[in-house]
Amino acid sequence: MEVGSVSTPVGTLIKERREALGMSLKKLSEACEISDSEILKIESGQRKTPNWSALCKIAHALFFHPFEVLLAAGYITESDINPVYRLKGLDRLSAEDMEVVQNIIDAQVAKNAKKLAETTVFRMGELFCGPGGLAWGATHAVIDKPEYRIVHAWANDFDEDTCKTYRRNICKDDPDSVYCEDVHTLDITKLGKVDAFSFGFPCNDFSVVGEQKGFAGTFGPLYTYGIKVLKMYQPLWFLAENVGGLQSANEGKAFSKIKEDMIACGYRIYPNLYKFEEYGVPQARHRVIIVGIRNDMPFEFKIPSPAPYKDVDNSCRTAIEVPPITDDMPNNEKTKQSEQVVKRLKYIKPGQNAFTAELPEELQLHIKGATISQIYKRLDPDKPSYTVTGSGGGGTHIYHWSEPRALTNRERARLQTFPDTFVFEGSKESVRKQIGMAVPCRGAQIIYEAILKTFAGIPYESVDANITEE
Repeated sequence: MEVGSVSTPVGTLIKERREALGMSLKKLSEACEISDSEILKIESGQRKTPNWSALCKIAHALFFHPFEVLLAAGYITESDINPVYRLKGLDRLSAEDMEVVQNIIDAQVAKNAKKLAETTVFRMGELFCGPGGLAWGATHAVIDKPEYRIVHAWANDFDEDTCKTYRRNICKDDPDSVYCEDVHTLDITKLGKVDAFSFGFPCNDFSVVGEQKGFAGTFGPLYTYGIKVLKMYQPLWFLAENVGGLQSANEGKAFSKIKEDMIACGYRIYPNLYKFEEYGVPQARHRVIIVGIRNDMPFEFKIPSPAPYKDVDNSCRTAIEVPPITDDMPNNEKTKQSEQVVKRLKYIKPGQNAFTAELPEELQLHIKGATISQIYKRLDPDKPSYTVTGSGGGGTHIYHWSEPRALTNRERARLQTFPDTFVFEGSKESVRKQIGMAVPCRGAQIIYEAILKTFAGIPYESVDANITEE
């Protein structure tokens, strides 16, 4: 049961848990030192206002958090609780009783926080996991204290090919830990407790490519499922990722609402617009990433500096050609280009697109409002690639700087810093979408390593956030 829910009467809640544990009334009575007749009255609903201290004893015996039964009994409401378990008011308790309860809770919270702050292995759950860009970065994050690491716990995505890719590359020994289903119908209670949580909630309605619908779109509200996980499992930290356009969606109101909801879950948040090309990634990819650390953790996250990566050769030529990609590598099928496309590409120079190149009349495109675009745009081999996307039709593939063709999926994966050993499942079109929707592995790794260093107490070079909190 999620803390804050009152959908189940307290008696039913207790009875269902007792029976699930195979515990008789007599055994529960002995465990909590309350008569079995009194427990029966509570379970049947005859006892309209059960004694709060009796409920706390029953909760302890049935391995509930006391708040669950106090909520169900109506002693407290969701608004009485925040994620560090401070009570605002218990109308049916005296001031003395309330002080006693709060002191017990405060002591337990402090004890738990001290112990949790010493966590070194973080079990990470993911919603909207994609093929595994974030997961690869997390599970390959390494710092000077090797005992600090991130391991996979569970993941969810709705696309079958994407889930197959994730299982193959991230958790091949635990395929059942990937729940391939629509998040709208996903039973979040079955996922399990985690120490860390990541969610790259779908960005279509926040992207600057196309119409920004924000919360009015199909995908905008999906971040709320991440909020539900934060409320239910209270991980020590989280990482949320979305496109740069998130900041301006709904005139900035969407971003403000998302941040408010994260803070309300009990976290200090550290949003920043990361330009991954500044971190050595061979691609101009700009993403808003919010790191959150739970309020009772004694740590402050700092934005990792891009300075250590300023001399990295992140040109797309180097990414694609070093080492060479052989024809027999997985996901390396070439796209068959039409004769018209081949002719058009021969006129387009590196860095140009179909509208900036000097094309003969018969090869020109007449698309209103698309003169500044990535349509039939060739890469500039000496610069990072432009943003890899999941699209591909209508000239929106990424095109090679010298050969008259679109990049293969393996070349696109190189630009997203996936290792060549990372094999994608599905058709060529499915793989293209998976790669385009992913987070660059190496970029994610840098941020996860900063989080591990934060918890390990290892200083690292940092910069001020470029998104300020008002």
